[in-house]
Amino acid sequence: MMDNNPEECSVCFNNYDDTLLRPRTLPCGHTFCSQCIDNAIKNGQLNCPSCRAQHTATAATQFPISYGMEAFIRKLKGMEVVPVTTVPTKPNKAPTRGISKKLRSLVEEQKSSISSLITSCEEVLSQLGEYRGQLGDWKTQHLQLQDRLYALVEQNKSAMKLLELEDTSVVDMTTQGEEGKTQLQAMLGSLDTVNTAQEVGTTIDTADECSIKVEDWVQKCQELFPDVNTVHTSVKVQETIREALEMTTTETGATADPVHLGDSDSSIMTKVQEITGEISQKEITVEDLRRMSEPVKRLVEAGRVVAVKSLVEAGRVVAVKSLVEAGRVVAVQEDQDGRRSARITLQDGQLYLHPLLRQPTPAHAHTIQESDVVGVLDPSCTLAFLDLGWAGSTRGRVTIRLTPDTPLARQFVLLCTGQRGHTFRNTKLLRVWNKGQPGECVVGGDYESNDGKGGAPLLPDLRGQYRESGQAGAVGSWWGLPGGPTSAQFVIATRDRQAGHLWPYVFGDVVSGLDVVRAAVNHSDITEVTVVDCGVVLPL
Repeated sequence: MMDNNPEECSVCFNNYDDTLLRPRTLPCGHTFCSQCIDNAIKNGQLNCPSCRAQHTATAATQFPISYGMEAFIRKLKGMEVVPVTTVPTKPNKAPTRGISKKLRSLVEEQKSSISSLITSCEEVLSQLGEYRGQLGDWKTQHLQLQDRLYALVEQNKSAMKLLELEDTSVVDMTTQGEEGKTQLQAMLGSLDTVNTAQEVGTTIDTADECSIKVEDWVQKCQELFPDVNTVHTSVKVQETIREALEMTTTETGATADPVHLGDSDSSIMTKVQEITGEISQKEITVEDLRRMSEPVKRLVEAGRVVAVKSLVEAGRVVAVKSLVEAGRVVAVQEDQDGRRSARITLQDGQLYLHPLLRQPTPAHAHTIQESDVVGVLDPSCTLAFLDLGWAGSTRGRVTIRLTPDTPLARQFVLLCTGQRGHTFRNTKLLRVWNKGQPGECVVGGDYESNDGKGGAPLLPDLRGQYRESGQAGAVGSWWGLPGGPTSAQFVIATRDRQAGHLWPYVFGDVVSGLDVVRAAVNHSDITEVTVVDCGVVLPL
């Protein structure tokens, strides 16, 4: 259905603005205000109000601002303020007959020039709107950095308070030590002047008391100093702040040469990207992703000095990481039917490639060829994942280490990544065997009919060298030696089998998330459990 009010959020029907109701575009291509997106996020998931597509999210700020929409709205507002009287209500009259053909030509030329200038004006206004949106993002980032700097300052203040308390304690103990030393020196003098047995006894008793006090003082000093928490906190805070300052200060920072822009006719945002060195849409590479998992060494061990080259590389790493975290990096594949795209996400320092789907590429997305990403997978150590969910929410991720270079393992990867057009995504688990008994297992993987009657093989020959296993967590072929119309279906063992009984044709093992599978088995209806997402772990 056509949207007759594009300047409104289709959820709350409020006009977009440049504060709380900024328009943001989801990976599925639909746009809503920031406030409605925040309100729709539940348990780290967002269901698009228009198409119900699921997106992983914790805040609206993860989705890019629709600068084009903002520029369009500003243009609409500009059109609204034009007085009605200025709009011609009648067709223009034919040129006055008294004007010569030459003058008429000059008039038309002037009109054409003005129309062209109006178009240029509109283009620049749109660019200014987009640039203003970028400036707003930078201001927000500066405020966030400022908050982090304030946090560092507070940490520094807390460390200084600890040092002051420690210093006060040291001063007190020093005073006690000086007094004890003075008393001991006095005892030495007294012992030199004793003349009678009574004086000797009295002086020795006094000296013993003084000695005991000093010995206690020595022992107390050994126990109290240094205070581990004070010293550790001081050193770590100093190191953190020093590294932060080193990362923001370079030899050329204050006197850097101005950037020379090549083409003065380039758009404003193109020039901004030139100045900032922002990565263009075609410049994301596997190497960029790999650097995210192999952080640039910022400090030279000998002198803890930051190299300018390292700073440049670190800046690129941070930029790519920010794009991935914002959901703005997607793997794409072009075929005769058009383009498909796959999300690349970052979680706990690990990159995940999700399945290729026919879906709109997110606004302002940076792309990488899916074949390049899949090309880094190591056949000897491939990790795949299935996200299981039921009762309207994702319950957990199951990570599976696939057996090196077997046809069933390769087929499992194809169905996790969607390279051949089919995927485990949105398939349901089919049945549980031996529930509550040894050898308990769950079956899934019917990507065709989703009822257990489908799941044809994607590879022509699935024969190979397969293991046997009786352990919980084993992943294998459900119907024995593959080749039939259900060869893509898989089984995941949730309980060990009895001694002497083994599952054949095993091609993987669950390395994490077996508890999620067991929880699914205990669900009242296994067919309500769905593979809400799937993919592979990128070994970068």
